[in-house]
Amino acid sequence: MRVVPTFDTWIAKILKKVFPPMLVWSYPSEANAVYLTFDDGPNPETTPWVLDTLRSYGAVGTFFCLGKNVEQHPETFRRIAESGCAVGNHSYSHQMGWGMKTGAYVQDVDLADTFIHSRLFRPPYSRLGRNQARVLSERYKIIMWDVLSMDYSRRISRTTCAEKVINHAHPGAIIVFHDSLRAFSNLRYALPAALDFFARQGWKTKTISY
Repeated sequence: MRVVPTFDTWIAKILKKVFPPMLVWSYPSEANAVYLTFDDGPNPETTPWVLDTLRSYGAVGTFFCLGKNVEQHPETFRRIAESGCAVGNHSYSHQMGWGMKTGAYVQDVDLADTFIHSRLFRPPYSRLGRNQARVLSERYKIIMWDVLSMDYSRRISRTTCAEKVINHAHPGAIIVFHDSLRAFSNLRYALPAALDFFARQGWKTKTISY
């Protein structure tokens, strides 16, 4: 099957050139595993379903959580930690780095860390300034992605969402889903479809570590 580059993959290629040493986009040396990640939780209506689905496949993932959601839903966050999955920082209030002063942006990320306690960080919207990346990389491992499901988009169907993951996944890929209510209608179809595909390929799932 011919893989057609999409707009989001072109953005990733551009950002990789701008921030070559600081950001982790994939693990190219990994031969038979992928890295599932879930952004914007925890959410008591969707995160437990994700955890149950992962467990049913013997899979794991890394959850990049919003500090404000962890503050509001500590029990759901605790369940992630107890599941064998990993957690990361996705800022406190989902701020976009572009156009925001570095000090204020870093303060928002550090506020989230008081609830999440992780050395992993993923910038919301993947919008991160060079100076913000420089400062944050001194104390966080900045994790990006190279396969974006776009499960949050109301403009794509659930089958298209699944195809975006399946057609672009490869060993060592960092794949982005979202455990949010907005993404759930696509996620509840695309995640099992992707996990079925990984199983057929003989690929395992791994968590991201610092």
